Amino acid sequence: MKPQPWKTLQSRGVYKNPWMSLREDVAEMPDRRTTIYGVVTFGECVGVVPFIDTDHVMLVRQYRYVQGENHRWEIPTGGVDEGETLEQAAQRELAEEAGYNAGRLIHLSSYYTSKCICDETAHIYMGENLTVTVALPDETEFLEKRVFPFETALRMSLGGKIMDSMSVLGLLLAARRLGK
Repeated sequence: MKPQPWKTLQSRGVYKNPWMSLREDVAEMPDRRTTIYGVVTFGECVGVVPFIDTDHVMLVRQYRYVQGENHRWEIPTGGVDEGETLEQAAQRELAEEAGYNAGRLIHLSSYYTSKCICDETAHIYMGENLTVTVALPDETEFLEKRVFPFETALRMSLGGKIMDSMSVLGLLLAARRLGK
């Protein structure tokens, strides 16, 4: 038998900023008991595995405040702005972070970044036929960019040198699509 849905009895906003919101719900479970459930909403985000050519990808790195790290490489990623299509957001993030536009975006996957407390859906693309554009990062982004052999980036994702889910999953799915 399929699990039964829960019913939201109350919801109250706890915190909100331009990038996320936090709310606390009182939910009724199928057995009629209630529980408190915290939900963090981020919305949608995109990531692009940018292929400079058939054997090389552009990765970026920046200081990641939450992890306190500045040494991990990742694919260009970011949020989807209101009114943007997923493809427009992917192109914007690719331009802002890597300095490229993609002549072709190939959708690799969409997934929930966390199935329990976060309301965020990630969409990963592979970018091909890149052309150079002016890179204008967000005001909070201080980026380093580097071209890597795709096989090196793939090994980095498998060996724990790349750890964010969008980058790991994007590189693995790109390898699968390319038959590697």
